[in-house]
Amino acid sequence: MGVSNHADKEPLWRHVVGDVLRRERLAQRRTLKDVAGAARISMPYLSELERGRKEASSEVLAAAAHALGLGLADLLALAQAGLARPVRARSATGRVPVPVSDGSAVSAIAVRRPRPAGTARPSTPQVRLALAA
Repeated sequence: MGVSNHADKEPLWRHVVGDVLRRERLAQRRTLKDVAGAARISMPYLSELERGRKEASSEVLAAAAHALGLGLADLLALAQAGLARPVRARSATGRVPVPVSDGSAVSAIAVRRPRPAGTARPSTPQVRLALAA
């Protein structure tokens, strides 16, 4: 079994978390060596995490976050924002953010169903919803 096409459209968790770790480290103008030492993980391993090549345990993520002055919740919130960004970017292609009662949001897109042959009446748009954290 191969990887679904859905994986091509959404970033992987390890890539998003790695981007957050690197962005935060660079924003603080700190070196890999400095942050890895503070987190008590190896410099090559931190580099692999930042490049999204390794899946980190929650303990390692917490250590890296704390080394950057973040809590684990902060790291997860920044990563969540990174995951939500591609959904918002799709808004330019016809998706519309729609708030729902629990405070979250969904993204809606109208899709035309094919019209049966011989009918002059246009089809009614079908709305599909996708969660947009």
